[in-house]
Amino acid sequence: MFVILWEFEVKRGCEPAFENAYGPHGDWAQFFGSDPHYRMTYLLKVTSRPETYCTMDFWDSEEAYENFLKTHSGAYQALDRSMEGLTFRERHIASFVESNAASIPP
Repeated sequence: MFVILWEFEVKRGCEPAFENAYGPHGDWAQFFGSDPHYRMTYLLKVTSRPETYCTMDFWDSEEAYENFLKTHSGAYQALDRSMEGLTFRERHIASFVESNAASIPP
């Protein structure tokens, strides 16, 4: 399993649109869902900073994610640009691979 963690600072008043776009059934999940190696997206709201959200995108492997990005780079950039008005900033926090000692439940 490969997981990408992003952090977003959302503009006041844009929270509902952001949640719809970045949530588990939103625009990004639908876009990623065209690939059989995409598993799911979690949307988390930071309790101590209500304007801050994190997304966790789950893929079968880093290679599958990288292949998706290469194949769909133009569409990825277009979707990313269309969402720019919802946030002040976004940053990639980290990417993770599942260790042999851990297992994410189905």
